[in-house]
Amino acid sequence: MSVLDFLHISLADQCLYGFANGQLQVRLPVSTALNGSGEQNGSGCTPRGLHQVRAKIGDGLPGAAVLRGRRWTGEVWSPELHAQFPGRDWVLSRILWLSGREPGRNRLGQVDTFRRYIYIHGTPDSEPMGVALSHGCVRMRNSDVLALFARVPVHCAVQIDEAACPVWAAAPLY
Repeated sequence: MSVLDFLHISLADQCLYGFANGQLQVRLPVSTALNGSGEQNGSGCTPRGLHQVRAKIGDGLPGAAVLRGRRWTGEVWSPELHAQFPGRDWVLSRILWLSGREPGRNRLGQVDTFRRYIYIHGTPDSEPMGVALSHGCVRMRNSDVLALFARVPVHCAVQIDEAACPVWAAAPLY
């Protein structure tokens, strides 16, 4: 499996497309913000535009490891743990912490993706994918985020866009 050099997240498709050397390698369902797209701090929206993976967190942790404040709590998600903490915004397995690359749009001031703590991260497998339900982050199945984490380097480009990508949605994977 090759290292991915570009990720494209389509809010319309609720899908992450991963590329290596211009070839589509990965197509994974995601869940972005219930509040839609937007860059303002405190909006609960998923920020648009060009980003990069600024940090990778969780390497070596168990699958479904519970992360709070970017640190492992020592817990591993289970339905029983979920029942103990209803309403918790679960960040599981791995974090790809995003940083905006467009000053004034998604970087610096009140529109800073990094300072908003916007991640690509795992979520309980009981949560639906393909439906916008997050608080701004890009949620993925734990197995998907584990596989993606292994293939994405720090500084990998990430484009988040509202448009649908019908060609990529139907294209073969290489």
